[in-house]
Amino acid sequence: MPIKKLMFKPGINREITRFTNDMGWYDCDKVRFRQGLPEKIGGWTRISSSTYLGVCRSLFVWNNNGGTEYVGVGTNLKFYIEFGGAYFDVTPIRTTTAAGDVTFSATSGSSTLTVTDTAHGALTNDFVTFSGALSLGGAVSAEVLNQEHQISNVIDEDIYEIELSTTATTLDTGNGGASVVGEYQINTGPEVNVPLTGWGAGAWGEGAWGEGATSTERLRLWFQDNFGEDLLLNPYGGALYYWDVTSGTSTRAVRADSLPGASDVPVVVNISLVSDVFRFAFCFGANNIGESTVDSMLVRWSDIEDVTNWTPSATNQAGSLRLSRGSEIVGAIQARQEVLVWTDSALFSLQYLGAPAVWGAQLIGANSTIAGPKAIAYANGVAYWMGKDNFYQYDGRVTPLKSDVLKYVFNDINRAQFRQVFAGTVEEYNEIWWFYCSADSTIIDRYIIFDYLENDWSYGTLARTAWADSSLLDYPIAATYSHNIVEHENGLDDNETATTLPINAYVQSGSFSIEDGDRAMFIWRVLPDIGFQGSTADNPSVDMSFFPRPNSGGAYKNPASVGAASEATVTRSTTVPVEVFTEQLNIRVRGRNMAIRIESNDLGVTWQLGIPRVDMRPDGRRG
Repeated sequence: MPIKKLMFKPGINREITRFTNDMGWYDCDKVRFRQGLPEKIGGWTRISSSTYLGVCRSLFVWNNNGGTEYVGVGTNLKFYIEFGGAYFDVTPIRTTTAAGDVTFSATSGSSTLTVTDTAHGALTNDFVTFSGALSLGGAVSAEVLNQEHQISNVIDEDIYEIELSTTATTLDTGNGGASVVGEYQINTGPEVNVPLTGWGAGAWGEGAWGEGATSTERLRLWFQDNFGEDLLLNPYGGALYYWDVTSGTSTRAVRADSLPGASDVPVVVNISLVSDVFRFAFCFGANNIGESTVDSMLVRWSDIEDVTNWTPSATNQAGSLRLSRGSEIVGAIQARQEVLVWTDSALFSLQYLGAPAVWGAQLIGANSTIAGPKAIAYANGVAYWMGKDNFYQYDGRVTPLKSDVLKYVFNDINRAQFRQVFAGTVEEYNEIWWFYCSADSTIIDRYIIFDYLENDWSYGTLARTAWADSSLLDYPIAATYSHNIVEHENGLDDNETATTLPINAYVQSGSFSIEDGDRAMFIWRVLPDIGFQGSTADNPSVDMSFFPRPNSGGAYKNPASVGAASEATVTRSTTVPVEVFTEQLNIRVRGRNMAIRIESNDLGVTWQLGIPRVDMRPDGRRG
């Protein structure tokens, strides 16, 4: 019989059954499709051995006027500027006490120090820096006290505890003296969405009568954009801040309403950005002028080229408008000649009109959802986003994306953690990546890749918390749960830590008919077509596995390899190594249908599958 070419359709398809997906790919991890063929994705390498505190939810890359590159790093605990591989803490200060407002109390034999500061406003995990303190008389010296501390426990509105680097003795009976000053950084936020229940947990009327309210403490998200060479930033639901690059990395960001000449700067902001058109600073979800509570549907903007002036007048272009569809603004990005704004039920376009209206809003999409503020990516003039039940694009009109992995994603996603969803681009490969939490996870452990030029999909497992792809960078960067930044598509292996690890990458087909599915066939030879260009291993190889099925509804012959616990006992399957110069493989498998799998799990290996061929002959039904 003639040799059969195994020509598979590009992309992963999980919308249909394995058998219906004839000559298609059904499962993968760490694999992309390029020109229709599967290949292992690139590796990742940490930018330095330095780490930051907390879980990073925002990365932003920009240059100063001299061409120096900076990265803004916003975590649930702090805000950093990454420069030269080091992380510089520029977290804004919330308040500074008067001298003597803070007193200490130590207990002999304990490293826990009790701090008293009336109406301190601090939360557990917040940071405070003390200065001017005197020794308590024993091991708790002035040096031990006069540094940054993380609050370990809040007792009440006036008292909290910190953990010291030493244990108090019987001599530590002082209170720090009358010159102690406490400098509190802005309140920290949770790592994940935290459900809250009971009376007072949510808005009035939320929840069934007699059951109390049910609400959610939202995870800490940061938003940042450059205003010239400086940085405008805010935590969701917090104040607007400004970091002046000329002041250096030893200087903290300051409240924008404290800048010289500041006028009616928003004091509570959900989302901020700076427009490409004339550099307006925007706040989406902000307080009205003269108020201190957020209006979740209000859009405010500063005067043209002036981040300090937010007071509308006949002589400037500051202003505001309120969107008409939805209950809160969820996301916003700068697009080509417009600013796109998502509410929880609609998409609006903001366009510059000039004075006196300045900016106008147009409804361009209704009845579409968005998973969270970071679930948007913009590439090739098109906005892409993940909704709560679908994927969408906007290229002049809003349309759902045809996705072959829709059920796979939304049948196994943690809907309570939608706000963790974030998107990023890999422009080199024309890809949009979405990261999300699987159903049983509260941390991000899955990703989806959409190739917007070839319209194919793939997916896998990967733990990342933020992403940035910029023309200023050699590689896309991502934040990890190891509290560092890695460069993706840099190298072939997992270099997230000091220990280099191999990346397990595989792709597996659906069940296809070996001949026509009408009779059993015996496959005795395979002519592989696998390239290893770019591998650094001396002898790169992959494992090629063949899983025959007796019937379209029957079991694969190797349950462990296809991940189905209910499959039958193995009777005959074959796994063979394929190396650089492997011309043919001699195997022995028989059945009416078959699936194949290509997998690598060695250091220094990358590969691309071509079009393998199999040699076969008719055979009986014997297993």
